Amino acid sequence: MLNNAKGVYIVAQTPFDEAGNVDLHSIDTLVDFYIQHGANGFTVLGVSGEAGKLNADEARQVAQRYIQRAGGLPVIIGVSNPSLAQLASFSNEAMDLGAAGVMIAPPSGLQTDEDLLGYFAEAFRRIEGTPTVLQDFPFASKVAMSVPLIHQLIERHAEIQLIKEEDLPCLNKISRLREGAGRRVAILTGNNAMYLPLELQRGADGPMAGFSYPEMLSQVYALHQQGRADEADDLFDLYLPLLRYEAMGFWGVCARKEVMRRRGAIRHATLRTPGPKLSGHDLAELDRLVARLERRLGR
Repeated sequence: MLNNAKGVYIVAQTPFDEAGNVDLHSIDTLVDFYIQHGANGFTVLGVSGEAGKLNADEARQVAQRYIQRAGGLPVIIGVSNPSLAQLASFSNEAMDLGAAGVMIAPPSGLQTDEDLLGYFAEAFRRIEGTPTVLQDFPFASKVAMSVPLIHQLIERHAEIQLIKEEDLPCLNKISRLREGAGRRVAILTGNNAMYLPLELQRGADGPMAGFSYPEMLSQVYALHQQGRADEADDLFDLYLPLLRYEAMGFWGVCARKEVMRRRGAIRHATLRTPGPKLSGHDLAELDRLVARLERRLGR
């Protein structure tokens, strides 16, 4: 059950070859890479997974390949779509493939609590009983959800078992969500894990994020669980310059893919068009950031 989710749920990339075709072989190596570095689960076809650039057949292939390779670890499939008919269809396909649940963010254009309550009532009528992650990411969705509204949605819809909380400022929102007196759901955090140690101290159950050094996410989480908060902060600080570099939207995802290519996780660092490409200056900056990180880790 997703309401018991804890640890590191990697927001996984979608690998492409040099021509921009989905690279299924690199999904295998990427899953192995993530598991080697402490992943407890996966979130596939999210915003940074370039879900919006895939057609329906490609999305199905990517979801199936991740589920098959994950070896029993939970895989959550992003199914957000302005069309409720398509959302419901892909949700059902994902669950039939063996997904642990689906992730939904509200579509842009919803402005009032009444709009949101009506939208989710219809969504869950169509996917009744499907374990669901409610993604609170107004930077991408352009939809603001208040804490009272989220509590109301949780109480109305048992399908909601996990909140991906990445509104800003995130810390007080996590605290207020945790203070709710209703049914407990898991809270995992996004925003590229930029605020991870503080979010864990506020009651988050772990990160749902992507980073080219996923071992940092798992090690910081483990140290926090052991009550070693200062050590968790010190370790996090070592990685912060590169983490921050990868936090710049799709350009940062391009940088992340390049680092993971260098680490042998994927064969190519391609973002599907339209998407940025790294310049010589960008690559030189990555060289310096990675070399500096490796030196500090070596010490």
